[in-house]
Amino acid sequence: LTSQVLAHGMTSTLREMTAAARAMAGGDYRRRVRATSRDEVGELARAFNQMASDLAAADRHRRELIANVSHELRTPITALQGVLENLVDGVAQPDPATLRAALAQTERLGRLVTELLDLSRIEAGGGLLRREVFAVTPLLTEAVREAEVNAAGNGRGVTFRTEVTPPGATGYGDRERLHQVLANLLDHAARHSPPGGTVSVTAQAGPKELSLEVTDEGPGIPHAERALVFERFTRGARAGRDGGTGLGLAIARWVVELHGGTIAVVDAPHGCRIRVTLPRSDT
Repeated sequence: LTSQVLAHGMTSTLREMTAAARAMAGGDYRRRVRATSRDEVGELARAFNQMASDLAAADRHRRELIANVSHELRTPITALQGVLENLVDGVAQPDPATLRAALAQTERLGRLVTELLDLSRIEAGGGLLRREVFAVTPLLTEAVREAEVNAAGNGRGVTFRTEVTPPGATGYGDRERLHQVLANLLDHAARHSPPGGTVSVTAQAGPKELSLEVTDEGPGIPHAERALVFERFTRGARAGRDGGTGLGLAIARWVVELHGGTIAVVDAPHGCRIRVTLPRSDT
């Protein structure tokens, strides 16, 4: 009788874990088990609770991602469908303005798909970086040239200004990934700059760090939203007017953190200034 009582008490936690595991198999991640003992069973119970919490967070993120992607896809698809229906019904004529509106929505869909694929690649195998020493000036020049083409296509008349200190500065990292970071930051700055505005790109190399800054002349980002703009699909109060997907800054943050650097919105006299700080070596 004593052995049965002891065995029942020792296995109660295991029975709770069995019931919780069955609930988790059905999609319920709220169940937890009591972890009061300090022995191996107690350690197993605490590990089980941690696993349940991680699975619940992953499931919540998955549901949020699906909801956000569905919302982002629905907006340009609805707009494109409206334009095409008007053309088919004869309400609108296939003039250049109407075709440009349809093209803009198609391009928005293409950007969303591309950014989702980029984010998926980074999350799946993001730790694989081809690090090398690179010249900073050519990197900025290539990124600015690409941004100028995109800005010209949008008809905003944004100009870009670059400054590198010292002129022959070098950095260390995956050049292709960092080009992606600059491209996303420049696209974000160009979309939020007023027509005819200027986007400044500066780079300053120190003994141990390389600092990159992209500044626009837009309305800026409130302090309360500065940490949130790097989350997926978060675009702040200016969302909806720029045609962005909210993924560009999230991708930039992932790449910068993979390099062991930091990215943040910093104070500026006017507009928005985003600073990227990268180590100049792997030590």
